[in-house]
Amino acid sequence: MSLEEWDLTVQVERPVDFASLIKHGCDIVEFNEAQDLGGYFSMLNGPTYDKHAAKLEEHHKVLIDPSLEGKLREEMGLEPFVDIEIRSSIMRVHVFINQDTIAYVIGRDSEGNFKDGLDNNKKSPWNEVVNETMINSKKKGSYNNLSMEKKMLKIQNENLLPKGGGSDQPSLEHRVFLHFFLKKEKANVPKYIFMHMIKTLKESQLNNKTRIPYGRPI
Repeated sequence: MSLEEWDLTVQVERPVDFASLIKHGCDIVEFNEAQDLGGYFSMLNGPTYDKHAAKLEEHHKVLIDPSLEGKLREEMGLEPFVDIEIRSSIMRVHVFINQDTIAYVIGRDSEGNFKDGLDNNKKSPWNEVVNETMINSKKKGSYNNLSMEKKMLKIQNENLLPKGGGSDQPSLEHRVFLHFFLKKEKANVPKYIFMHMIKTLKESQLNNKTRIPYGRPI
């Protein structure tokens, strides 16, 4: 079979094809609109720098030059610390990413509900809340019987806050994040994404520190 160039139709890849999902009876647009994420999905169609790192940076400066003790960061020749941010460089061009950067990129304000530090605390009252939202029961149950919309939102949110290795089961923080979507309670999505980036970078740095290069004495 031969085809001419004008017989071909370009198929544009869509990270999330809402129209196709709706066609197959799975409409999750309203859940994302409640989070003001329309602009984000349209856009799709270094070290962590926090207060601890800033103090360590100042400490190193004082070790080199004791006369800098008690000086301001600017007087030490350091950039002022304003907020937690991710710092890196690409081809010697300094790149700074903070929560406001994420908010600007995805096109929505950095506001809304945010819960962290939950880990997988079995005694947290949030367990009953998210179980009620997901499976209409306060007790933990199977996710196999979730509605299509809930399954798709679960997959979507695992891409917003991707997990690296480990269990396939979402953490309590991930489930609370999903709870806000399902209840259409505005979550602070930019903060969730940024703090997830921070957590992932810290875990990566910790793993690198625990590895001993081959051939190097302990």
